[in-house]
Amino acid sequence: MATKKAVPIPTKSKALSLHLGLNAVSAAAYSGWTGPLVACEFDANDMAALAKAQGMRPTVLLTKQATRAKFLSALRSAAKTLVAGDLFFLTYSGHGGQVTDINSDEPDGKDETWCLFDGQIIDDELYFEYSKFAAGVRILVLSDSCHSGTAVKAMPHEPGSRAMPLGVAMRVYRDHQAFYDKLQVDVAKAAGGQIADPDVALSQVNVSNRLTAVVSQFKPSLVLVSGCQDNQTSMDGANNGAFTEQVLRVWANGTFKGTYRQFHTKVRAGLPPTQSPNLFTLGKAGKFLAQKPFTV
Repeated sequence: MATKKAVPIPTKSKALSLHLGLNAVSAAAYSGWTGPLVACEFDANDMAALAKAQGMRPTVLLTKQATRAKFLSALRSAAKTLVAGDLFFLTYSGHGGQVTDINSDEPDGKDETWCLFDGQIIDDELYFEYSKFAAGVRILVLSDSCHSGTAVKAMPHEPGSRAMPLGVAMRVYRDHQAFYDKLQVDVAKAAGGQIADPDVALSQVNVSNRLTAVVSQFKPSLVLVSGCQDNQTSMDGANNGAFTEQVLRVWANGTFKGTYRQFHTKVRAGLPPTQSPNLFTLGKAGKFLAQKPFTV
């Protein structure tokens, strides 16, 4: 008599989160510039509280703790831990910067960065680290910074802006050129020379055949909401950054009803025309976008 095959019991999805908030950076790593901000640590703590309330296990790295080594260690640990169906939630609050692109993957000749305490993380590095997550893992990234070469190059540096001033960016790259050039070379080698330009890969919201082809080696599903458009700046505040404040307001302690797309639309509607958050996807993110935000 044939026996019935056991049906595997679905396991509960798990979620990890990582929250970076930098109210300053090391003068030694940034050629004398410390980039003082006010609300970034508040942002990180508030987003960690949101994550915890949603059943995630948060890690918080504030200012001096938000080093390149600690950030990459936490990111890689999450990539090794999470499996299909799990969620990784990453938030960054701080300055966005730029370094000269040496591998010709950026049309504007600049690689965008997050300014961590002891050095910048280049967008190529971020994309490659995300690509290490397993197929089916959902990655949500909220970036309250000016993560755009266009913003740094084209916009004047406003008081309260989360963009590294252009003069500082040029000086930091000049003083630490060997370090940042090597990072780009190492990432390209590790990726087999096939790393896609993140700005091109993130150029469309809708999942499409073209986007899938650009990121064919990208197995997880990623949704990224950035604090502003390429030609704008993300603003700091007294208690939260403008973007993070609006995220928390729309979320309303979990009473928000709707999808990621609807959430992005409401967050954007609550900010002035000078700061319009952008929505990007990587990988097969269609089902992810249709979920309620922060759902484990």
